[in-house]
Amino acid sequence: MMPMVSASIDTVALRHNLSVVRDHAPGTRVMAVVKANAYGHGLGPVATALGEADAFAVARLDEGLLLRAAGILKPIVLLEGVFDREQLEVAVAAGFELVVHVPEQIELLRTLAPGARCTVWLKLDSGMNRLGFKGRAFALAWAALQDLAPVRLPVGLFTHFGNADARDPGDTLAQLQCFQEATGLLGGERCLANSAGLLNFPAARGDWVRPGLLLYGVSPLPDSTGADLGLRAVMTLQSRVIAVKDVAAGERVGYGGTWTATRRTRLAVAAVGYGDGYPRSVGAGAPVLVGGARAPLAGRVSMDMIGIDVTDAKIAPRLGDPVVLWGPQLPVEEIARWAGTVPYELLCGISQRVAVELR
Repeated sequence: MMPMVSASIDTVALRHNLSVVRDHAPGTRVMAVVKANAYGHGLGPVATALGEADAFAVARLDEGLLLRAAGILKPIVLLEGVFDREQLEVAVAAGFELVVHVPEQIELLRTLAPGARCTVWLKLDSGMNRLGFKGRAFALAWAALQDLAPVRLPVGLFTHFGNADARDPGDTLAQLQCFQEATGLLGGERCLANSAGLLNFPAARGDWVRPGLLLYGVSPLPDSTGADLGLRAVMTLQSRVIAVKDVAAGERVGYGGTWTATRRTRLAVAAVGYGDGYPRSVGAGAPVLVGGARAPLAGRVSMDMIGIDVTDAKIAPRLGDPVVLWGPQLPVEEIARWAGTVPYELLCGISQRVAVELR
């Protein structure tokens, strides 16, 4: 039975995009970021398809456990670390690598049973002011970790950029300088660059890069698409036409009647809406593909349906015809601009009733 809404995942495109990342950052290892259900693409299947990555990064313990259950044996890094004794014991037993960013996590490590061992990344807050140690607190945390028997040495060194996609490089250059000053004399592998960082700042590539959005074929840079960077879109979000009708000039369409037909209009209705993760904020006029050709939305996105003005369609749509919301021929970056958001939110927002299909 064909689903009403599906997200088709191109595993060949995933592997291609990993190769593009390696081309941009030769000589570094790749920590593929697959948190948030692999940005909506399916955690286990994506990690399996990206088997040539050197490691995987997730936000939380439960995501790491799902990867292990899917048969992923590569190193898995918990970007938020762990927060109680039970989580720590489970993480160590699963062989997860832990990012340490608050003093309480160091104290937790002291409670590990004799003989337990774990790999740790120490996070510097280099200016984003989210997670990590700053200034002297970073030096003290590093020193404390040197004396903990469970911690494998040398400790890895970690930071995160808050503005690497900006046209003005000033903030990221300041973060880079902060990182270099804090870690310059320390041993240990370095992991700094997210997707935008590895594209824009060669000095940030270090020993490891941490791509997320790039792997899914989407550009992290403003006013560009993945295709501009040689990437291939991995996800195609698709629905179907469930009604075709005529609307007279002057009639309004959708909730609130915010769109009025200025001429006799042929309207197609597709079975997709914000209940599937296609945002209500996508405005009238935003493009979808009907029969492979662009056609604009008419009226507001509702929970289960959208209206599409197909008056100018070269081929009259029929019930069951495919409607593409984003994909290789309709970049998700473009739809994100129509929605006033970022591609990350659209991809991660795919709901549980969307059928995810690998190809």
